[in-house]
Amino acid sequence: MPPTDVTHNTAETRYELHRDGAEIGVADYRLVDGADGAAGIAEFHHTLIDPGERGQGHAERLVQAALDDVRARGLRVKATCWYVDQFIVEHPAYADLRA
Repeated sequence: MPPTDVTHNTAETRYELHRDGAEIGVADYRLVDGADGAAGIAEFHHTLIDPGERGQGHAERLVQAALDDVRARGLRVKATCWYVDQFIVEHPAYADLRA
């Protein structure tokens, strides 16, 4: 299977998973204000993998890359997408990102 890569599309506020230049998944988010009024929270509200690509670990790869980037940017996470929430539960190393 050809490798995949994850890019951060800041204009569309989403992370995109590509293989051979074709988009096969997205994790959409929106920036929301934290308790201090600063936009310090990435609310992940939707994750989608192309139906023909499901069951191959792509969603996990996409969400892990997205959360790693969010951490590097100093943001916190609000997971209203069930998959992102489940990922954090199953990977306790990301629990500190929860807003």
